[in-house]
Amino acid sequence: MQTYKLLAMLLDYPGSEIVGDLRAAVSEQGGARGLVRSVDTDQVFTEAEHGSIAGFIDWMLAQDQTELEGRFVKTFDLTPEHSLHLTHHVFGDDKNRGPALIDLSEFYKSYGLQHDEHEIPDYLPMMMEFVSQLGETEARVFLTDAVKVFNVLATNLEKAESPYAALVRVIENHSSLARAAA
Repeated sequence: MQTYKLLAMLLDYPGSEIVGDLRAAVSEQGGARGLVRSVDTDQVFTEAEHGSIAGFIDWMLAQDQTELEGRFVKTFDLTPEHSLHLTHHVFGDDKNRGPALIDLSEFYKSYGLQHDEHEIPDYLPMMMEFVSQLGETEARVFLTDAVKVFNVLATNLEKAESPYAALVRVIENHSSLARAAA
């Protein structure tokens, strides 16, 4: 499911190469909404979710590259309650975080995914890359394990008026628990 791959890219560090590729893809698809529709080939995401993702893309592409990178660092690297490392929201720096990371890494390996050794396995963009390789039901089940963390992260980002909150809410909406509650 390529929309998860797109979400992974949008939540990762916005280097100039990524932004350039995104700009080209948006141009090729006739706009951000066209790009989002083109990657949602399984039609798993709603029109409202397409709009949220497209709105974020439009915001992102309207930013100065240096300001965009600085905002990302300030939002995610310098503000612990916005961490993209999801186990941080559950364990903080507790010793129990290590076993959870090992379990997640082993889970990835059971699916044949070798994660980037420079990044710990609970990094949200990496998790979205993994989810992009799963079927819809399996993706929802996997995301359910972190639904409470998605809610906390999105709420924290909303309090900071961060545009990234919309992306996390879209991900949260795709967990089994979130769908069951809807």
